[in-house]
Amino acid sequence: MSSAPGSLIHEPWTLWNREHARPQKSGPHSPILAMAPGEKIKAKIKKNLPVTGPQAPTIKELMRWYCLNTNTHGCRRIVVSRGRLRRLLWIGFTLTAVALILWQCALLVFSFYTVSVSIKVHFRKLDFPAVTICNINPYKYSAVRNLLADLEQETREALKSLYGFPESRKRREAESWSSVLEGMQPRFSHRIPLLIFDQYEKGKARDFFTGRKRKVDGRIIHKASNVMHIESKQVVGFQLCSNDTSDCATYTFSSGINAIQEWYKLHYMNIMAQVPLEKKINMSYSAEELLVTCFFDGVSCDARNFTLFHHPMHGNCYTFNNRENETILSTSMGGSEYGLQVILYINEEEYNPFLVSSTGAKVIIHRQDEYPFVEDVGTEIETAMVTSIGMHLTESFKLSEPYSQCTEDGSDVPIRNIYNAAYSLQICLHSCFQTKMVEKCGCAQYSQPLPPAANYCNYQQHPNWMYCYYQLHRAFVQEELGCQSVCKEACSFKEWTLTTSLAQWPSVVSEKWLLPVLTWDQGRQINKKLNKTDLAKLLIFYKDLNQRSIMESPANSIEMLLSNFGGQLGLWMSCSVVCVIEIIEVFFIDFFSIIARRQWQKAKEWWARKQAPPCPEAPRSPQGQDNPALDIDNDLPTFNSALHLPPALGTQVPGTPPPKYNTLRLERAFSNQLTDTQILDEL
Repeated sequence: MSSAPGSLIHEPWTLWNREHARPQKSGPHSPILAMAPGEKIKAKIKKNLPVTGPQAPTIKELMRWYCLNTNTHGCRRIVVSRGRLRRLLWIGFTLTAVALILWQCALLVFSFYTVSVSIKVHFRKLDFPAVTICNINPYKYSAVRNLLADLEQETREALKSLYGFPESRKRREAESWSSVLEGMQPRFSHRIPLLIFDQYEKGKARDFFTGRKRKVDGRIIHKASNVMHIESKQVVGFQLCSNDTSDCATYTFSSGINAIQEWYKLHYMNIMAQVPLEKKINMSYSAEELLVTCFFDGVSCDARNFTLFHHPMHGNCYTFNNRENETILSTSMGGSEYGLQVILYINEEEYNPFLVSSTGAKVIIHRQDEYPFVEDVGTEIETAMVTSIGMHLTESFKLSEPYSQCTEDGSDVPIRNIYNAAYSLQICLHSCFQTKMVEKCGCAQYSQPLPPAANYCNYQQHPNWMYCYYQLHRAFVQEELGCQSVCKEACSFKEWTLTTSLAQWPSVVSEKWLLPVLTWDQGRQINKKLNKTDLAKLLIFYKDLNQRSIMESPANSIEMLLSNFGGQLGLWMSCSVVCVIEIIEVFFIDFFSIIARRQWQKAKEWWARKQAPPCPEAPRSPQGQDNPALDIDNDLPTFNSALHLPPALGTQVPGTPPPKYNTLRLERAFSNQLTDTQILDEL
């Protein structure tokens, strides 16, 4: 039986459609049938296209899509470059550019809080600063002699024992101290014994008053200068102990003078701490006694222009142009003629010989609301000399946090200001030490103001305060109390740069008339003839009216920072802010979305397997749709895909049968064929 010539060729495809093709839904609700023919083609094309972009199934596809579509230079070259070497080079170039961008941007961020300093010079009328003047000797010796009589007697005897007997020293010392002890009881040396240490006898010292040797236990602290080292066979010191005398510290000095002055000062503070403030003011110098003449800006002034300020270690001090005045004085011209000119009466005869060893006065220039730290930054004035101090004003303004650690008014510093003045670094440090002194020792140190509800240290109420004070001061110097780390510098302050010059005053030819006139002027206050060693002249003035202002301003701003970021991105990768947003979207949103989808799919599969009932699995017969090599879709197979289809089990794929050779035999179309020359009989 013959068939149509094309039937053998179409027969395999019919068999494939019959066995392997998926049945199509032909109902009225089928989505494919409901579409128009053009839409069907689009849907099939869209279904067969690979999924890329943010919806890519893998991170690799996402990265490939990003590199092909981004405007950032370098990334696209990684994908489109041919050859492994070129790709590696572009990967290295791109990573290097990214590292440089991150490095430069990090430097920009870390250097954001930097400042630029500008210096401005103004020429204008300047306010004159406050000037505080103190006599170096705090109290008149005649007024405090009765309070210090026993202390001075023991001090003189100690000096005599140490330096007064050049020959047969031991015998004379024994005789001297025996006579002394008969008339008095050395209560000061008994509380703080003065000792002589011999370098050849370790752990032993000789007592000043008794002459006996005693064993020295505890620490020995040598308070010598770090610059000058004096070689000596003997050193002098004193020993301080706690209440139970179990913990002691011995302080030694290279010079007996320093040791005796320190020993005297400790007892002096203990005695003066028990004297009422009103009595101490009366024992010190009055403004009329200290100030002989006064001129300011060419106009005469007197003691009424000065305000009393009592300092524990310097007695009565007087401040010119203080904040308590109604108006702050100013000067309109530079030069010594337009400043402050005063003549001071020093009165050397009333000096305490053991407390101070120099003659003159101290002056400090400061703001009106600033506390005058005379002992720290005071300038000494010599007698029989004229001291000229020229000033230059510098005003500084610093930026507070986060640019620096300065403070505006000290309100953010956890240290209470015990001074009646504006905040400064020195005030904070001294307030911190005084507060620690009250906490640790139970009393306040005499040279600083009293904190609230505290008393000055003395032997009667606090027997071991000296030992506690020395231990605390040592810890303060070594920055163990934490004051240096807590206290901050002020953000704004004024500083006067001083230039000091000296000249002899009065001259030999002028003192003949000048001293008698001054004696006559001060006749009501001074009942003696003045000499030039009792006087000192002081000139304080602006050298010029140029005020220098040092101001800090932020070196960067948000706009400048963003501009620098854009410059770095454009320089290294030709990138913009939009590219950065794309990177954030792809690497931080889409990247984690793919990971989240994978984890969610795994979780769903795990939950489905857990919920499904266990059942025996029957052997599966592989079907066409189970063949992994078969792309399950609705499209008809092509010739190439049909060639790669495996044969179905249990069936035999028909092949092309051999031709029927009888069909190749030539047969006549008609059974009887006449030749061209044959003549029919009927004819």
